[in-house]
Amino acid sequence: MSRFIKRLEKNIEKLEKRIEKERKKIENLQQKHDQGKITKADLNIKKRTIEEKINALKTRIRILRGGITREKKHEEEKAEQKRKKKEEKKKKT
Repeated sequence: MSRFIKRLEKNIEKLEKRIEKERKKIENLQQKHDQGKITKADLNIKKRTIEEKINALKTRIRILRGGITREKKHEEEKAEQKRKKKEEKKKKT
């Protein structure tokens, strides 16, 4: 695997951790609401902004995964071209 693919996978892992943190924030807000520390309106507003962040992070993850598949396909094509060149050299000799 290339360094590029490894880097993309590392970025995906980071984004997944951030999504987990954002989900924990939502849980904390829900607990505060249950305890009566914040109102339902505040909960909904803050929850909506956090969910928007989560959706944006999920979109980034999808884009990175698409980049990984494109890069893997590109590597396969390069390997196929090398095989073809080797076969042509064998046929010439």
